[in-house]
Amino acid sequence: MIRKTNIVMACTGAMLLLSVLHACQNSAKPAHSQSETAAAATPAQPTAAATATAVQASSPQPAASAQPAQVLPDFTFYILRSGIRFTKQDLAKTGNIVFILFDPTCSHCQQEAKHIGQHYDEVKDANFYFVSMNDPALMSAFLETHAKPLVGKPNVELLYDRNADFINKFHVPSQYPAVYVYGNNGQLKDHWDGERDIDKVIASIRK
Repeated sequence: MIRKTNIVMACTGAMLLLSVLHACQNSAKPAHSQSETAAAATPAQPTAAATATAVQASSPQPAASAQPAQVLPDFTFYILRSGIRFTKQDLAKTGNIVFILFDPTCSHCQQEAKHIGQHYDEVKDANFYFVSMNDPALMSAFLETHAKPLVGKPNVELLYDRNADFINKFHVPSQYPAVYVYGNNGQLKDHWDGERDIDKVIASIRK
């Protein structure tokens, strides 16, 4: 039964990945806030609430709601370069915690990573966790190709979400990249779906 549940979760994660990628590639104007994202949604795209319902039906884990988790949930990701498990207990203890849910092939994700890399000195006190359910082979070249200044930085980590923990526990985003800024007390400070002006990104990460 556990094996069957894991297979269903993986399939659900893949379907969600494709739907979000569709939004990334075909959005005429990236969303800059939750309200803007909701206004830009089209009937062809599944809503976050509907997607969360599907996740809940296929998984014993709590489904993410239309709003991001206000407090950091427990999770299990895997460090891409080593395959070692990475949990809530492994997060940095000082500085803001920035989760970036991304697809390596998404142009908006590539641009946002590039801009963060170009402005790294302005946000170097934060901790960045790039999370993806996509092919690890594609993930491995993402920073090297699009955000080289972030490569090798001690506060930047690539995490593979092979069990779709993010969309089950944090949030089901409407667009990639989806960014979540938490304080080191675990409380959510800011969130946005889609590419955002870099000045606003820096301000959110530093607050």
